[in-house]
Amino acid sequence: MKYRISVDTGGTFTDVVIADAKGQLVVGKSLTTTDQVFDGFSAALSNATSAFNVSNDDILAETALIIYGTTISTNAIVTSSAAKTALLTTEGFPDTLIYRHGGKREPLNLKMEFPQPYIPRRLTEEIRERVNSEGGVEVPLNVEQASNIIESLAAKNIEAVAVSFLWSIMNPEHELLVGGLIEKLLPSVPYTLSHQLNPIIREFPRTSSTAIDASLKPLMQKHLSEFEADLRNAGYEGEILVGTSSGGIKHIRDVVEKPIFTVKSGPAMAPLAGLAYAEAESLGNDVIIVDTGGTTFDVSMIRAGEIKYTRDTWLNGELIGHNLGISSVDVRSVGAGGGSIAWIDSGGLLRVGPDSAGAVPGPACYGQEGDRATVTDAAVVLGYIDPNFFLGGRMSLDAGAARKVIQEIANQVNMDIEETAAGILEIAGEQMIKAIQEITVQDGVNPAESILVAGGGAAGLNILPIAQSLGCSRVLLPKTAGALSACGGHYSDIVSEYSASRYSASDDFDFEGVSTIFDEITRKLDAEQKSLKERGITKFSREFFVEARYLNQQWEMEFKIPMSRVENSEDVEKLIEEFHTVHFRRYAVKEEGGVIECINWKGRLIAELAKPPHAQVDATNTSEILPGRTVSAYFSGHGKCETSVYMGGQLPVNCYIAGPAIIEEPTTTVVVYPGAQASVSSGGHYLLSFS
Repeated sequence: MKYRISVDTGGTFTDVVIADAKGQLVVGKSLTTTDQVFDGFSAALSNATSAFNVSNDDILAETALIIYGTTISTNAIVTSSAAKTALLTTEGFPDTLIYRHGGKREPLNLKMEFPQPYIPRRLTEEIRERVNSEGGVEVPLNVEQASNIIESLAAKNIEAVAVSFLWSIMNPEHELLVGGLIEKLLPSVPYTLSHQLNPIIREFPRTSSTAIDASLKPLMQKHLSEFEADLRNAGYEGEILVGTSSGGIKHIRDVVEKPIFTVKSGPAMAPLAGLAYAEAESLGNDVIIVDTGGTTFDVSMIRAGEIKYTRDTWLNGELIGHNLGISSVDVRSVGAGGGSIAWIDSGGLLRVGPDSAGAVPGPACYGQEGDRATVTDAAVVLGYIDPNFFLGGRMSLDAGAARKVIQEIANQVNMDIEETAAGILEIAGEQMIKAIQEITVQDGVNPAESILVAGGGAAGLNILPIAQSLGCSRVLLPKTAGALSACGGHYSDIVSEYSASRYSASDDFDFEGVSTIFDEITRKLDAEQKSLKERGITKFSREFFVEARYLNQQWEMEFKIPMSRVENSEDVEKLIEEFHTVHFRRYAVKEEGGVIECINWKGRLIAELAKPPHAQVDATNTSEILPGRTVSAYFSGHGKCETSVYMGGQLPVNCYIAGPAIIEEPTTTVVVYPGAQASVSSGGHYLLSFS
């Protein structure tokens, strides 16, 4: 087989990246078709296959692997369009999704109402049962009551059921019994049991993840099965793997059973590409990855080659939105993409986002009856985007429509049209800077000490002023920046994670209890590894983690432990030392001699897949660097400047371009601001910096 294909279906664009045996990566891009995702994929694939002078059918017939990332599940949560789901919980605990962690966005606002729970209170049912923290049964499950409640759900047209009982992680008997009742009484309704999905201490994240997972099952089972069927009908016979929130990939049939792991699966792949590109260019392994799409701006971070993870991922706003509750790549998102809408608030101030024009109607310049100003419209007005070369010339933009909507904003703020357009880009940039600072500065990391890898179709519009503001001296903008998340699929591995809870304090370590937990996790990892071996995978590695905290701290910190189990006091000392080191690196404080409480334990199995080699650009091209044309582009502080425009594919290795300049690629545009410069690396990527 000659090819492998990676796909990222975003809110605005669908990106396809084809890799051949030599490591050449070809990007295809098309507007996302939300009603029929395969149509958008097929259009993007056609755009990419044209580089090989073959048809979609020919490429698919010679492709061994397709890696699929999607925002379908994320959008379903954000737009409240997931399945109608019921929550079955322990009697006396119906408000877990309402009370949450107990935090408030505005602590002093006494009139602030509780945010709406993911599953409405009217669809939450209390079951008479109780298990204590040691796993003992305090109140036996009332099977008759549970049966009556489950039967009543049919009349409410319930499409999925989430089951989360108190302390089921210590004794899952009652959840399993209820699961059996659901299968018997509602055989066509999918359900999720909390102890199977997310067996951790902390009631809210466990219940929240269970509710989200159950609500996604009808949608994602239908979506993934239809996508697979469409691929098979198109002649594809290879394997289909799906990106997950852990930054890894899993077989499509495994993901169908736990669809919550597809949430943010697209952005979770971007760090893999960012690290691969940074290491290929010998730029180090401390990397900040930004991905500017049509709808959002996503930020993730890698320290010492390790991706940062979190169990506190929120959708629709921290504390007021919905918590995933599962361990996932720490991706911070703000509504500041190319399609983000500019508007004037009640105080007369210019704002950008979080609402997006999406793919339909899209920015006004798309000519699809969009009538609101966006970041993309602003870039057209500033002269950064050539209306005749959008998506490599496959889509023409309406510059007049862009000027019209930006002028409407300009009239409201009493500024001229170029100043207004520049202001829109700057405000979007400030939101992006804030998102980067949240994941770096607030975690004890100086962004100036990291390499900034920029991806996404809109990344090149303002990444240089963002880097300058953060003090980042170097920016790497890959040749395939327009599809960074999709590229990440080519550098991903199959990743399986299993968690279990067991409390143990460092001054009185529960060796027997923790050993039991490691035995349980190891058994699951062994079974998964055996299954993957049967599919021909031979290279595996394992990592183990613990979530721990200092005594009396409220929140835990996850970190990797330097052993596969904790068996003696020497292992405990290593664990303690690692905790102090990581805590100091993140928060600049450590409590030597302090008691450490270990809460949750996790094992990760990594099944390593072959990666495409990094293709090198022909260095013998020493042709003179000549701009294709010049345009008048507007830059804040400089006004309108005569700006050279270069075609990216014609630039030789090690060439040097001084700003102001614009480099056009089929799927992105790189704006080299006055005082900045760009060069082309041996891998064909763009290295950007300020003098």
